Amino acid sequence: MAAQLILFLHLIIGAYCHASTLERRNDHYVKLPVVHSTNKKVFSDFGDKRAITTVPLANRSDVAYYAQLDIGTPAQQVFVQLDTGSFELWVNPDCSDLQGSADVRFCRAVGHYEPSSSSSATPVAGTKTLRYGIGSAQIQYVKDDIGLTGTNSKLKGVQFGVAIDTVDEFAGILGIGHGLNVTIRYRNFIDELEAQGVTETKAFSLALGSKDEQEGVVIFGGLDTGKFTGTLQTLPIIPAQESPDGVPRYWINMTSLSLTPPSGQTKQYEDTTMTVFLDSGATLTLLPTQLANSIAADFGADSTDANGFYPVDCSLNDLQGSLDFAFEGVTIKVPYNELVRELQTGFGTQCFLGISPSDDFLLLGDTMLRSAYAVFDQTNNAIHLAQYVNCGTNEIEITPQTNMTAIKGDCPAPATKNAASTSGVPSATGGAGGAKTTATGSSATSGAGGSTAADSLSPQNRIEWCIGLAGVMFWAALAM
Repeated sequence: MAAQLILFLHLIIGAYCHASTLERRNDHYVKLPVVHSTNKKVFSDFGDKRAITTVPLANRSDVAYYAQLDIGTPAQQVFVQLDTGSFELWVNPDCSDLQGSADVRFCRAVGHYEPSSSSSATPVAGTKTLRYGIGSAQIQYVKDDIGLTGTNSKLKGVQFGVAIDTVDEFAGILGIGHGLNVTIRYRNFIDELEAQGVTETKAFSLALGSKDEQEGVVIFGGLDTGKFTGTLQTLPIIPAQESPDGVPRYWINMTSLSLTPPSGQTKQYEDTTMTVFLDSGATLTLLPTQLANSIAADFGADSTDANGFYPVDCSLNDLQGSLDFAFEGVTIKVPYNELVRELQTGFGTQCFLGISPSDDFLLLGDTMLRSAYAVFDQTNNAIHLAQYVNCGTNEIEITPQTNMTAIKGDCPAPATKNAASTSGVPSATGGAGGAKTTATGSSATSGAGGSTAADSLSPQNRIEWCIGLAGVMFWAALAM
């Protein structure tokens, strides 16, 4: 009886989550919500906050953006990290490899795909080890259908990896970099969308959303003019042979970097013309050591801590100011509150600057990308970039005939945030004593009569709701 109840609840949850994840589209584009979540937040939904301090301060672990995929027949729901810095899709991390109990529970809650439970699964010969900046995955290939929820079609026979073994990975990864005949010998997710007619081009737009919004969206084959201001500026993707590591990535040229502090007196940093790539799979922005140290000093940080991060005062979140990333024809202004990361530790709330020193690899991670609206265009080997502002929704399809530079955002320039202080940047405290301790809560509104609580949630909160219920199901099954 208990097993039947679990199965019934699984079907009900699955039906809701499947029906609410990806919006119906009549044009050749599909829209997926992405959830901005942390191991700590998802873990806290299970009620044990003691393990929060076991979560390491790592570039992939504490903040990530997840999207739901429905794999196989019948559909099995799996949440995967959205990663513009890699090229392949894989699922099923080895949760037993993780050290902290928070990490293990998060890993188990994001879903598991079982090929033997899918009538459409086909094994593919060959294994491979995928290595990331942090962590790795050894995978066995399989082909299966991936449902595009809310549409009448599925991607048929998509090749992806099922993990045999992983190291320091909390969830599977949806790599949306270059695929067939560029980095790999089969069609990846982006390739399949175009090949099977779901999109007309290999282009997608990404709006991660601000920290305050707590949600974002990726549109494959389309874009949303309600998510940026000004016109899209086209930047050529640097060819692999001319890139720093010789790998086909979303490399572009940055022309300068400057700081606009609360005083309003802009400071231009020296030697900031460089080639960087856009990586949604990285929490931090990695810059040359000398430059990173200069920026950190302007934020009151003397040096990095033992983990390689710059401790800063949490009151920076309340100050007016921005770090300004300039490219040919467009400048992305990243507000202070998007650069400062608040982390819960055993000593309370501590804050760190969202950049890290690196002389080997330069990338713009989530701490920068949250302030940008980016269209990743493999068809035309370009990145189309604008300042992110959210003023609503106005989605359009990207076709081979679309003139991207003629597309103008619907939003006015972002309003200036009222400064809590205009006296400059405070010094870092180096500990919890001077850090601002905050309590995070949530507000709820009731919908129309007859709707469920989940129906009133945003796309991001629906995903977290589904993850939470999946976790409850997992522990309930263990208890029976």
